[in-house]
Amino acid sequence: MKIGLSYSRCVRDIVDGVVDINDVLVLITRTDFNPNVDIEWQSIWEGYGGGQHLGSIWSNPEWAGYDDEAKFREVSVELYNSGKMHQPRQFGAHPSRRPEIWLETVLPSSELEKNPVAKAAWEKFQTVAGLTNVELDKEYK
Repeated sequence: MKIGLSYSRCVRDIVDGVVDINDVLVLITRTDFNPNVDIEWQSIWEGYGGGQHLGSIWSNPEWAGYDDEAKFREVSVELYNSGKMHQPRQFGAHPSRRPEIWLETVLPSSELEKNPVAKAAWEKFQTVAGLTNVELDKEYK
C-alpha cells in the first residue's frame, strides 16, 4: 500500500501506470478542491499544465503535454469519492511541498494478528507483490 504526498505527481503516476490506484491507501495533498465540480477541476487541469496549457499558471506544470483530461479527472474523482484524498488546506493547514512522492506502508505483525481481515488483505497484497517487481522485506517485523 502507498501513501502519496503530491496530488499532481501521484495522479500522473497512476495515469502513467507506474502505480495501481488499488495500491493507494491515501493521498495527502496540498490542494483544496473537489474534482466533481467543473470550475474547480478546470482550474486544476489548467494549473498543472494539462492539454495545451503548457504555460501553466503554477510553478510546477506536472501535467504539461498530457492531453487525456478525462483520464486525469477520472482518477481524481475516484480518489476523491473513495475518501483517499486528504486535503489539509480544507482544515486551515498549509503543508510544504515534499520531495517524496510515495511512501510505502507496512503492517506490523502485531497489528495483523489483532485484525483477521487486515491480515487476509495483507497476505493477498504480498502474493500480488511477489508476482511483480516489488521487492518485499522478508525480515520486517
